[in-house]
Amino acid sequence: MIPQLKNYLSLTKKEWNGMVMLVILIALTLASPYVYQLWHKDSIINPKDFDRAIGQLSKAGAGNADSSGNETLSDNKLTNPVLFDFNPNKLPAAKWKALGLSDKQIAIIQHFEVKGGHFYKNTDLQKIYGITPADYLRLEPYIDIPGADYVSNKLKPGATVELNTADSAQLTEVRGIGPSFAMRIIRYRGRLGGFYQPEQLKEIYGVDSIKYAEIKDQLTINPAAVDRISINSVSFDALRQFPYLTYKQVNAIIQYRAQHGNYAGINDMRNIAILSPADLQKIEPYLSFK
Repeated sequence: MIPQLKNYLSLTKKEWNGMVMLVILIALTLASPYVYQLWHKDSIINPKDFDRAIGQLSKAGAGNADSSGNETLSDNKLTNPVLFDFNPNKLPAAKWKALGLSDKQIAIIQHFEVKGGHFYKNTDLQKIYGITPADYLRLEPYIDIPGADYVSNKLKPGATVELNTADSAQLTEVRGIGPSFAMRIIRYRGRLGGFYQPEQLKEIYGVDSIKYAEIKDQLTINPAAVDRISINSVSFDALRQFPYLTYKQVNAIIQYRAQHGNYAGINDMRNIAILSPADLQKIEPYLSFK
């Protein structure tokens, strides 16, 4: 038994050398952190220097952001602005500059005015993007908008605009219609030839039931002002512009006329299979059979 145990626990020279090396490696690994600390000491942070650096960063941040966290347009501002009574409407850039606004802020205000914007009351200036609360508090006591600037170009209660003859300026007098909306109405009116009932406004992009209810009582329609299509002489290309007819329907109308002669009335067009009774009812007010 004992000889077998000695034989089991005995080590060869190669195994002994390997065990020694393993012990040495373990010892070196455990000692390495302590050796590193002896040769590389941590630098001590001076709390006063740290607090001073934080203070400088806070001041720099305050100059670039307002209380809501948005970047402000503070570049190129005069360090000593001159404050005076001013009307913000159509105010020259030089005077905005003298009041202490930056070039970017002035550009935003001028862009607002080019797009048709107008200052009706003091607080309107506060709504301009880029005008910080600090700017507004500084300028507000000096804002002087004459009473005439409150006059609106919109229709008075009870007044109306005739939809088929109004130009873009007249259409913008309608409450709820701006310049871009007025141009959409005029473009669509040109393709139609005019409106014969107010509900056709709902066919224009952007006119839902709410918008229609807002503007309909300010508009009148004269059906006699509708430009009718001479169906017996109109060309394919001209008729193709009419929004109520598809390409195939236009082609069928022109082909039927070529084969059977001029149309005497709307009843002749009932023979065109591709035109439904609803289609004919919709286009009849726009057709002339002379």
